[in-house]
Amino acid sequence: MPEISRFFGIVIIMYYDDHNPPHFHARYGNYSIVIRIEDFAILEGYLPPRALGLVIEWADIHKNELLKNWQLSKEHKPLFPIEPLK
Repeated sequence: MPEISRFFGIVIIMYYDDHNPPHFHARYGNYSIVIRIEDFAILEGYLPPRALGLVIEWADIHKNELLKNWQLSKEHKPLFPIEPLK
């Protein structure tokens, strides 16, 4: 489970061999969600509104880095950490 970022109790994860479209997973407490990178649409799951807002804000700032990590995951290469939201 490659963790690529962590902030405010939220853990951002990207899995190797995951299905398209390009997306990432976020966990917050007992909640989890899958978010498409292209437009930040929720593919499955739920996060409380405040946590979801933080995740979307972070993803918007780091969209290009997320896409690069997605490509690395497809090539089975190590993923790089992404700066947390501050």
